[in-house]
Parts: sequence; structure tokens; C-alpha cells
Amino acid sequence: MPSLKDLKNRIASVKATQKITKAMKMVAAAKLRRAQEAAEAARPYAERMDKVLASLAAANAGNAEAPLLLSGTGKDQVHLLVVATGERGLAGGFNSSIIRLARDHALKLLSEGKTVKILTVGRKGNDILRRSFRENIVDYVTFREVKQLSFVQADDVAGRVLTMFNAGEFDIATLFYARFQSVISQVATAQQIIPAKFESVSEADSASAALYEYEPSEQEILEDLLPRSVAVQIFRALLENNASFYGAQMSAMDNATRNAGDMINKLTLSYNRQRQAQITKELIEIISGAEAL
Repeated sequence: MPSLKDLKNRIASVKATQKITKAMKMVAAAKLRRAQEAAEAARPYAERMDKVLASLAAANAGNAEAPLLLSGTGKDQVHLLVVATGERGLAGGFNSSIIRLARDHALKLLSEGKTVKILTVGRKGNDILRRSFRENIVDYVTFREVKQLSFVQADDVAGRVLTMFNAGEFDIATLFYARFQSVISQVATAQQIIPAKFESVSEADSASAALYEYEPSEQEILEDLLPRSVAVQIFRALLENNASFYGAQMSAMDNATRNAGDMINKLTLSYNRQRQAQITKELIEIISGAEAL
């Protein structure tokens, strides 16, 4: 049984930890609002670009001269996994959920005899995936020193991906990130970005697209928009990840603060009981000594 001094020291240690987790929760809450607004603001632009590209892609379906970013190389042997995670931990299951999805996808591809290459964006993903897929990691990007994410960082990652594709180093690229839904819900998502994959175009969208004539040609527009679309999708993923990280961290630190409070209550109860038992024992000894005299 721990002594009173041990219990007292442990209570003080847990209280210090509780102060840290409470402060981290408040910081995450303050940063979450701005990150959430940025993620939600990026969605309409990315979704609208997808609709425009989907309409153009439908019109160019089967065209032998379509850009490779749209039609693909015609093979699916080499896969590039772009895994975007956080730079730090202490965010519950945020990083692990993304890494688990990417790991399962990689293992599935490897079991089918495919070649897997991994580009990690974020320190945590690189540290964890390197344990099992060290030979598969071909590049690593970190934004640990970046205070606020901008399109420049996404364009840098997109540039690396496009350079590898143009060099014929892979056939299909899939982006992994966490889509922000709420403070307690972040959904790990896998999205194919090369070749471009769009949702089926509705009849209403097809009818509206038929009213437009494009200048320059549709193919030239596709060649210009498709590389930009890759950067936009990566930028959106980074913003979604940023909001998801702070949401997950806020929730995790709130749970940690609550657990610390419960532990403090239990330790305090044990301390008081042991102290009371010690006082009672001392009183019995005093009374017994007095009666003996």
C-alpha cells in the first residue's frame, strides 16, 4: 500500500497533468474554429471544379487524345499512396485511423502483386509507416515549421506527385486524409486523384454543360485544369486534416481532463481513508498506553 507521501505526490502530479490537458483543450478549441472555417470554405470550390471536370471528362470519354491525368496510363501495376497525417500526436485516433486505412490498402495491393510507393505528408504518418513500409516510402513532406497552411504547401506536394507521374513512376495515385464532420467525428477517406475519378454526372449537369461552348478547346482546358485540380484536392485534404486534428485533439484533451479529475477524486479518497486509519491507530495506541499506566 502506498504511503501518504506517495499518494500526496501522485495527486500533485495528476493535478499538474490536468492543468496541461485543460490548457491544450482550450488552445485546440481556439484554433479549431479558424481551421473549420477554412476547410468548409474550400469545399464549394473543389466540388464545383469536380463538376466542371466531370462534365468535360464525360464529353471526352473514349477520346484517344485525352490527357493522361484523365485517361490514365492504361495500367494499374504501380500505385502511389499519398498519406496526409498530422505533425503531432495527442489527438486521439486521428492519425491512426488514416494510417490504418492506408496500411490496409497497401497490404491489399501488395497481396495482388502490385507495386506500392508511398509519399507521406506529415511527421506522424512517416514515423509510423516507416516501421512497416520503409522500402516503399519514396518521399516525405513535413510542414512542422509552417504556422498557417496555404495553397503553396499543397502546390508543392502536387508538384512532386505530377513530376513522378510525368516520369512514368506510377499509374494510379490515391490520397488519404481525414474529412472533418464535427468535433467528435473525423472520417478517414481514400480519394483517387490520378487518373481523375469523378462521380457520375447527373442529367441536369449534362444538360447545363451542353449550353456552353468552350474556348479554347475542351482538351486544352482539361490539360490546364487537371494539374490544378490535383493541387486543389490536396489543398482541400490538408485543410480537412487540419480541422480534423484540432477537433480530435480538443475531444481527446477533454476526455483526458475528465479522466484526470476522476483519478484525483479516487486518489484523494484513498488518501483520506489512509490518513483517517493512521490517526485512529495513533489514538488507539495513546489510549492503550494511558490505560496501561
